[in-house]
Amino acid sequence: MAKLWAVAATEALKADGLRIAELDTSGLPGFTGDKLSGTALLAQRVLVLSDLQEKLYANGRSGDRRSVLLVLQGMDTAGKGGIVRHVIGSVDPQGVDHAAFGVPTAEEKRHHYLWRIREALPRAGQLGVFDRSHYEDVLVVRVHNLVPRTVWESRYDEINAFERELAGEGITLVKVALFVSLDEQKRRLAARLERPDKYWKFNPSDIDERAFWPDYHEAYQAMLDRTCTEHAPWYVVPADRKWFARLAVTELLIDALGRLDLDWPPPKFDVEEQQRRLTRL
Repeated sequence: MAKLWAVAATEALKADGLRIAELDTSGLPGFTGDKLSGTALLAQRVLVLSDLQEKLYANGRSGDRRSVLLVLQGMDTAGKGGIVRHVIGSVDPQGVDHAAFGVPTAEEKRHHYLWRIREALPRAGQLGVFDRSHYEDVLVVRVHNLVPRTVWESRYDEINAFERELAGEGITLVKVALFVSLDEQKRRLAARLERPDKYWKFNPSDIDERAFWPDYHEAYQAMLDRTCTEHAPWYVVPADRKWFARLAVTELLIDALGRLDLDWPPPKFDVEEQQRRLTRL
């Protein structure tokens, strides 16, 4: 298949200097193909991702302490669940630590907001996935004034320090902000109301949240501006086209895993001796 990325996903999707108000949520940054070629490429690339993830898992079983954490943030219907199913679902589930963060439980509220995040960090050798994350505490908390401004304002620096600590511990962060248009979200919510098998995904509060769309964009812009760092950069993925969002995240994960320079761990036993033992039994 001809080269379909004119610009690498890691470059085309960088959040540095990006203005959400100017983002084309149906765009294909860096990609020159169409849905047909993109879908075919995704089928190939998830195989590459699966191989790299298996190497990460194998190395973790052999003492390597490194891991990768995919952070997915986005408004309702932005496609976080679809990425978990179609991208993360293509790799060995033994090597995946998945966590979804909703409204804090009573126990979680008794702790610092990062407590539940620390509890869910990926183990050594794991590909971790956060469906929403600690960024809820500078997004929904900010939009709905759940704590004073002085509280959420201080969290940007605290989150940066926290992520610097994670990077120092060997966790590679891949932070992805997914954006859909207001019209596309409306179509996706309507589709859920038309199918009994999708009712479980619908929450009436999703409609209420649409009234806060400008406030959320302001909060997301501040999140990108203040927490896009060298050790934990943000990538912005236009998500009106689900196939592109899934392909983009796959490419970002392949890049992150590739930079770990993984190989299969050497055996901790004498291979020839074990072969001889096996032939005698």
